[in-house]
Amino acid sequence: MSKPTSIKTSEDVRDRLRVLAEERGTTITELLEELASRELTQAEREERAAEAARELGVEYSEQVRQAGQDAWAQIRAHQGGAAA
Repeated sequence: MSKPTSIKTSEDVRDRLRVLAEERGTTITELLEELASRELTQAEREERAAEAARELGVEYSEQVRQAGQDAWAQIRAHQGGAAA
């Protein structure tokens, strides 16, 4: 297990994290670990996109990458702007 550390945030964010953790029956620490582990880095997103393109038989080019980003932006807009 890693050594515990502190993260500075606003009281509003801390309070929201506390509510979210309570709703899930967990702690703020466990909630943050879950959120951090399921959120992909930019490099991970790029690798998964390239892998999906290979599986579809599509060359992963800058145009394909941009079309994918544009499509996800439209999807997020229809979902109320939630980040992907």
